[in-house]
Amino acid sequence: MTSLNILAAAAPTRLEPVKLFMDADIVVQLVMAGLLIASLWSWAIIVAFWLRLGRIGRRTESFEREFWEAEDFDAFARARGNGELPPGRVARAGVAEWRQSTKGGVKDREGLRQRLAAVMTSQVAEEADTLAERLNFLATVGAVAPFVGLFGTVWGIMNSFFQIGAQESSSLAVVAPGISEALFATAIGLFAAIPAVIAYNRFGHAVNRYEARLQRFADKLHASFSRQLEAG
Repeated sequence: MTSLNILAAAAPTRLEPVKLFMDADIVVQLVMAGLLIASLWSWAIIVAFWLRLGRIGRRTESFEREFWEAEDFDAFARARGNGELPPGRVARAGVAEWRQSTKGGVKDREGLRQRLAAVMTSQVAEEADTLAERLNFLATVGAVAPFVGLFGTVWGIMNSFFQIGAQESSSLAVVAPGISEALFATAIGLFAAIPAVIAYNRFGHAVNRYEARLQRFADKLHASFSRQLEAG
């Protein structure tokens, strides 16, 4: 059997990711391992955020329905405003400002309206920032992972060319394994980046919608306070 036939018999008939990883250079292995860890972390954030967003949405709908059905917003906010729900904290901030500004009588109605709007808008922004806090990691993975994978690929290809010089042979059988391992690093980088980018965009849109919902809640509460000022 000729050497060409031996190489053909020994060559793999399909891609074997584990073998590609084990045969890669140590630098490329570190790149691949880092990208795989980032991908697993991204998926953990994606699943946890998806579950959290659904839970908050359902509880927010229930809270708002009960809040607008309550006869006394002040009493309701004291009873429910200390919970973990964002609209509860927005209501608590508005009611706290209302109590603070009206306990000695109202001297500047327009100033009170502006303070109420500022306090609740600030709380809405804070709630949105808190909700979107962990999404920054997805944005980082989506932006950086392809370049990290590309670094592994460049390093692997450089190593393959070094092997050409060391063995004084330009045969494809010499460089093909190293190039395959190097390109596998880029594939893992894309594997980590693509879901992270898609999830970041989708969740970012969901956070924006939830922030708009909180702002509408704050606007309705502000209108209620304004009516009480006019009635008083």
